[in-house]
Amino acid sequence: MEVFGSSGTRGVANDELTPAFVLRVAKAAGTAWGVDRVAIARDTRYTGRMLADAAASGLASTGTDVDRLGVVPTPGAQFYAEREGVPVIVVTASHNPPQYNGIKLVGSDGVELAVSDLERIEEALLAESYTDAPWDETGRVREVEGVTTDYVDALLAAVDREAIADADLTVALDPGHGAGSLTSPEFFRELGCRVVTVNGQPDGHFPGRDPEPVPENLEDLGRLVRATDADVGIAHDGDADRAIFFDENGEYVEGDATLAALAAAELEEGDTTVSAVNVSQRLVDVVDDVGADLELTPIGSTNIITRIEELEANGRRVPIAGEGNGGIFFPGYRLSRDGAFTAARFLELVAERPVSEIAAPYDDYANVRRNIEYESTAERDAMLDAAANHAHSADADLNTRDGYRLDYGDAWVLARPSGTEPLVRIYAEARDVDRANGLAEEMYETLLDARDEA
Repeated sequence: MEVFGSSGTRGVANDELTPAFVLRVAKAAGTAWGVDRVAIARDTRYTGRMLADAAASGLASTGTDVDRLGVVPTPGAQFYAEREGVPVIVVTASHNPPQYNGIKLVGSDGVELAVSDLERIEEALLAESYTDAPWDETGRVREVEGVTTDYVDALLAAVDREAIADADLTVALDPGHGAGSLTSPEFFRELGCRVVTVNGQPDGHFPGRDPEPVPENLEDLGRLVRATDADVGIAHDGDADRAIFFDENGEYVEGDATLAALAAAELEEGDTTVSAVNVSQRLVDVVDDVGADLELTPIGSTNIITRIEELEANGRRVPIAGEGNGGIFFPGYRLSRDGAFTAARFLELVAERPVSEIAAPYDDYANVRRNIEYESTAERDAMLDAAANHAHSADADLNTRDGYRLDYGDAWVLARPSGTEPLVRIYAEARDVDRANGLAEEMYETLLDARDEA
């Protein structure tokens, strides 16, 4: 797909992602969907209202009525889509830096659109084949109130409130100025937790930290856990579809360890789980121990969702799926990544034992991540060619499902282009941190040299 990548389309707002472009995307979606009503939601980004206005205009021009939901976490917008039976356009760049924004398309079942549906909309967009309603049949726009409250109520009904409340937990929360600022504090309080926050005010400039919940952005959360003697720290990304955790000592818990712990609690023999090509050995170990199956896809929620739907259509049980970035699916609840729901399911585990004990069985691996920026297609292509040459000359098993993953038995390294930013990402994992660093650095230097020579 030229426009829609692994999780919608994104770019620097008012530069790559302009109101004119968003209007055309909305016109294409309205044309392809051919429904009477579509909702629009957004995260807190400074440019969100501007782009949501453009999307509303594009939809209305096709004769589609528009429900304006305002600032809502992406999983809250998906809840609304499923409840009302209407598709939703979500204006969000999720974890990307503040200057970015994006468009994510959700079907009337509350699930992000499958690749085939996105391709149909993309065809209409690229061909500029739109439905244009007569002036007196253009869509009407209405503001919808109370979506965040209804979403929190639905969350509360879906988790074990009593077990969490009985544990008398203190939660240190960092919603990162994003859409989760409007829902997660209240949700955890309603679960019976004492809640303390940092970066808790919605602010599209993200003054306290960048939206991506990675260790270098979450030092304040670790300090808050220690200062308040909290039982757990929880962080979201910009649209709150992800959750990352800190233990009771204020130490960062690898997202891969969290996914493995939750998978161990969910999976049974004969089940299947789905993850991406950067899957951690932690999850592989859990799957092997339980006697379940693991399916791998290219990175990105769209790819994982498509595979889950295919497996379930064939009668396979998929109780949990996701990636080690904090984006986890519980398909029995809803086929969407939901940071608040994931956090609540993790709190059910924390109610029984400390976070450090939950993560301990999965501490045997070290993860390293590096990014290399590029300024042109030529630089990107040079780096990918270098990654290919490096991969084919290495004494390792090669997987090219999404980028170049080299498995050495005791460790692995992956290089792939980001689907949302001008970056090539490098991931490495090993039981020994020096081994992981060495593999990542070798790949990094190889690609950096290629970029600089391009």
